[in-house]
Parts: sequence; structure tokens; C-alpha cells
Amino acid sequence: MQPIHATTVVGIIHNGEVVVGADGQATMGNTVAKSNVRKVRSLAGGKVIAGFAGSTADAFTLIERFEEKLNAYGGNLKRAAIELAKDWRTDRYLRKLEAMMIVAGKDELLVISGTGDVLEPDNQVAAIGSGAMFAQSAALALKKHAQHLSAEDMVRESLHIAADICIYTNHNLVVEKVKE
Repeated sequence: MQPIHATTVVGIIHNGEVVVGADGQATMGNTVAKSNVRKVRSLAGGKVIAGFAGSTADAFTLIERFEEKLNAYGGNLKRAAIELAKDWRTDRYLRKLEAMMIVAGKDELLVISGTGDVLEPDNQVAAIGSGAMFAQSAALALKKHAQHLSAEDMVRESLHIAADICIYTNHNLVVEKVKE
């Protein structure tokens, strides 16, 4: 069985708007296994958005755990992320999961990894997955030079640029906005 490569996820906070988006491609070896995987989820009634890169089953497990933590800590995004990262790093079962997550709330954007990292990205731009560096570069340039664009437009354009370059990224996008 060949490993599944999947995805580009990018999150941006710009002009009070918080948006996370991802492409829909999952690749096994040199074959596209699925072109419309939904890698972004709205949680807590739309007040939190989570996007994942990596193994889909692993990511679903992590999103469920994150949502449990979010509920347990009264919707406190940073605390829920830290508690998930602690569990992910120390729990025998979770430690084997291969994925990364971007989570976003009203004015927070965080990257969570299985090594216990909870990172607040510079410039309010986060990207994970196969095409992360392409999407992040595009997003940073758009934030700097195209400030008239909305965060949603920046996320979409960043993902399209990544899809034009990265063979593990396609143009089937799912984009979610944090609701007030």
C-alpha cells in the first residue's frame, strides 16, 4: 500500500475576516485517489474552523478530539489546542496519527502538530500540507501587495497558485469563514 499524500490548507486573518480553505485532492503514489476530499470543517456553530493535512482517518480523529477539548474548555481555542497537542504528544494511540491541523477562531489562527507544537503564525497566515510553502508565499505576497482583497479572496488565490505548482494540490476548493 502506497502512502496517501494529500493537500494544501491555508488560513488567513485579514481586515477582521478569518478564513481557512483547502483543496480536495488525495493522492496514492502517482495516482489521484480522490479529487473532492473535504478537509475543512466548521465547528462550534461556525465560530471555529479546522483544516487538516495528512491521513484523512487520522485527521478526523484529531478534529473530533479537538472539538471535545473545545467544548471542555468553554470554546477557548488556544487552551483547547494546547490540551489536544499535549494529548497528541503523550497518548500512545494519538502519537501514531499522521496529520497536522490549522484551527481558527474570531481573531486567532493556530497550527497544531503531533510533536506538541501549537504555533501562532507570523503575519496571520498559516499553511500546512504538500503545497504549504507555495500557498503561504502567495498569501504573504497578497497580504502585502493586494490589501484591497478580502481574506477569502486571498485564501482562494493562494490555493489556486499552489494547485498550479504542487502535484498534490488541485483546484477543488472548500473555503470556510469564521462567523461572528
